[in-house]
Amino acid sequence: MKPHLIKLLGLTGLAAALFSVSDAASADAAKAPNFSAEPCCNLCPEAHDAKNYTTRYQQNFTTLVQAQGDWLFRTQEDLRTEFTTTPAGFRRLKQLREAFKSKGIELVVVYQPTRGLVNRNKLNPQEKAAFDYDKALKNYQGMLARFAEMGYVVPDLSPLTNEALPETLPAHDFYFRGDQHWTPYGAQRTAKIVAEKVKHLPGFADIPKREFETRKSGRMGKTGTLHNMAGQLCGTSYAIQYMDQFTTEPKGEAADGDLFSDAGNPQITLVGTSHSGKNYNFAGFLEEAIGADILNVAFPGGGLEGSMLQYLGSEEFQKTPPKILIWEFSPLYRLDQETIYRQMMALLDNGCEGKDALLSSHSTLKPGKNELMVNSQNMDLRNSSHQIDIRFADPSVKTLQATLWYMNGRHEDIKIDKPETSDTDGRFAFELRTDEDWATQNLLAVEVQGPQAGAAPQKVEAKICKRNVFPSTGQRTAQAGQ
Repeated sequence: MKPHLIKLLGLTGLAAALFSVSDAASADAAKAPNFSAEPCCNLCPEAHDAKNYTTRYQQNFTTLVQAQGDWLFRTQEDLRTEFTTTPAGFRRLKQLREAFKSKGIELVVVYQPTRGLVNRNKLNPQEKAAFDYDKALKNYQGMLARFAEMGYVVPDLSPLTNEALPETLPAHDFYFRGDQHWTPYGAQRTAKIVAEKVKHLPGFADIPKREFETRKSGRMGKTGTLHNMAGQLCGTSYAIQYMDQFTTEPKGEAADGDLFSDAGNPQITLVGTSHSGKNYNFAGFLEEAIGADILNVAFPGGGLEGSMLQYLGSEEFQKTPPKILIWEFSPLYRLDQETIYRQMMALLDNGCEGKDALLSSHSTLKPGKNELMVNSQNMDLRNSSHQIDIRFADPSVKTLQATLWYMNGRHEDIKIDKPETSDTDGRFAFELRTDEDWATQNLLAVEVQGPQAGAAPQKVEAKICKRNVFPSTGQRTAQAGQ
């Protein structure tokens, strides 16, 4: 329409013209084509073949399973039906618990239910029918019972399984749809169950109480690890999943820093995996539900033992140990890793700190193998009674490679890797090996791998000392020495 025609038409004519244009647009809209949306990403055949999961990291996802919408599961981990460890693992778990108990520390195990147990309703009908949920639940509950039999404090998280939430509340899912971590809502529901168990412990009555409150603090975007793995194998991509984030703070006056509170020395400590990291506020939900301060030393990438070992070796633990230690981990981790227990038991005993050194050395390591200590006087350094404490001057050293030689010509190669995300002190303390027939071996020498060629020399201090025989290890040690 030309501008000068508006005056001739007048207001009534203009309105009529506009309605005419509107009707024409409506008619065009009615004739617009219809589109139907379908899920963009189904797993490619390569994702179902275990041989394509080649790296150690990729093998944690063997093999991906397509579920409803963007949900993915892992066959070996999420849909497992077995929850157990070896006889050696059970023996070591019991020894560890009794070692903590001898120091007056209650060890609470938060053994997470799998994504399959909790979110099996997200599986497609065929995969849901193939997953033996009843067997998985029975065996999961059986493992909880085994922990309890060994003396651990074990919150029963089985009521969290078989989650059936209305479709109107997708943001409240326990787990992320494309990631192995729980959502903050899953962390909150777990914390409430753990708190009820903790509050019934005899020692809890003497722990200073404090009120906390939790509030939403923003949104987090989760690029799922399962989604990322599918992308590596299939070249697909998934939408970022957004979720509420929470912050927990002391309530009322305590939030202003009460000088007369006991909050500066929490008597409950949380160690664990990345699930206990800040993103999911598990420690905060625990504080609110328990009503007491919690020291959270967990960090991302720490795995089963990372934060536990870092904490046990800290001055904080050695000088002011907690009354209650909450240890969170998932069934993903093997519980029979001997080297982990050797480190935990030695650090519980604070290695050779404050003990008489039977052998010691101050050395500067060069590339290649370096001889640190030699038992030239044929002392009784049987594995059953001794431990080693090695400290690098450079606190950033995260790997120890050593060879332990014995009088009969036998040797053990040991490698200890600390997580890249950990705050390390350059210290590696561990018991000499006592599994199988190693307890009676008498140590001859210790060799340590030096820095890479071209790197600066490394200064290191090494000691061998008597180790504390915790109550759980006394009988085993006596038998080994016969």
